[in-house]
Amino acid sequence: MAYQAGGQRPAPRPVPESCDAQAYLQDYAVLLESLPFPSLVVDHRWDVVMANGAFETLFRGVRPHPTAMPGDNFLRFVLFHPDAADLLGEHEAGWCLPVLAHLRTALETYGHDNELQAIRRDIAQDPFMEAAYRQGLPHWIRAVGEAGARLDGAVRLLLHPDPRRGPTECRIVEETPEILRGLGHRRLTMVLRDPRRAPAPARRARRPRGAATHLAVVPASQG
Repeated sequence: MAYQAGGQRPAPRPVPESCDAQAYLQDYAVLLESLPFPSLVVDHRWDVVMANGAFETLFRGVRPHPTAMPGDNFLRFVLFHPDAADLLGEHEAGWCLPVLAHLRTALETYGHDNELQAIRRDIAQDPFMEAAYRQGLPHWIRAVGEAGARLDGAVRLLLHPDPRRGPTECRIVEETPEILRGLGHRRLTMVLRDPRRAPAPARRARRPRGAATHLAVVPASQG
């Protein structure tokens, strides 16, 4: 498990004195590994604190990337990894826009955090993504409502590499015990549904290595 310093954040809820936080996290990792569905624990930056084997299986085929590997920072993976659309179905509307909404909220709460600010700068360097963040995101939130931007309870499409599953809907469940929340973490689990219930999406051409990740939700000329 990796913990990174930097930035300012509100004081987390106190962990009970009777709890050894490190031992708790070690035992929680054992619990996480017992789950059959992809599950991960992230901090306020979406840095991955721990993930189970099912999560690693889902993303094991992604190509190396210097900053956006799914096991390092899941927000960066969704936004910047050229392979993200190969695994996250309906990538822009189903994953990118909700993640951008979470980033906006995190920046409002942890405005001086160095890593969050770095992600924001990387977005600004991509005209399409910047347009999506500035113009597309507010429009989308007005259309779906704040509740529609939440990940907990949302049904999203995965393009699972296991051929027995293929296109598979998952329900994202956020279930964070008090001690984990007190450490500034939260757990997200992708509960895989019957693959027969998910329509087969059109496959997108695989982006070449090093290609920029563009959002087409909002044209760059808008604004």
